[in-house]
Amino acid sequence: MIAKFLSKLIFKVSGWTLKGTLTPENRRCVMIAAPHTSNWDLIYARAAFYLMDAPIRFTIKKEFVDAPIVGPLLKKMGALPIDRSKNTKMVDAMIKIIRETPGDMCVMVTPEGTRKYQPRWRRGFYHVAEGTNVPIVLGYLDYAKKEAGIGPAIYPTGDMEADIERIKDFYRTKTGKYPDQGVL
Repeated sequence: MIAKFLSKLIFKVSGWTLKGTLTPENRRCVMIAAPHTSNWDLIYARAAFYLMDAPIRFTIKKEFVDAPIVGPLLKKMGALPIDRSKNTKMVDAMIKIIRETPGDMCVMVTPEGTRKYQPRWRRGFYHVAEGTNVPIVLGYLDYAKKEAGIGPAIYPTGDMEADIERIKDFYRTKTGKYPDQGVL
């Protein structure tokens, strides 16, 4: 597969390493990708997931998928286009996608919702995991260590504040490409 070959090449040339993989019970999940501070995050994250043979789908602005050259490539890579100009109920749409897609599927989301600093994470990922009864898997890129990996799986307990604080504790040890934009 050319995607796996290119992914190995990207990691080798850039000096990045891969840590962990999805366990069989976590191959159907909501995956957080954080900290998200650069467009490079997609390149390294997608390469990591090709190397892990992970069934990743990811949300992205609809405008990127509509682009004539890049759009078809993004769709092939697993893009789920989101039209942010409409009052789209993202949580409901993602729950529907997960419920209607048989087999392994991880929907990757960035809780910041943008590459810029956000003082508060969006919480849709939590509601999607609750609504589909799947774990929240902590995927990460650590630019300081040049490491891409999978952290623990968190099953929503219903105490959203405590669960999100536990998730943020994990990400406080990870460094984005632009650290000042990914402060938790």
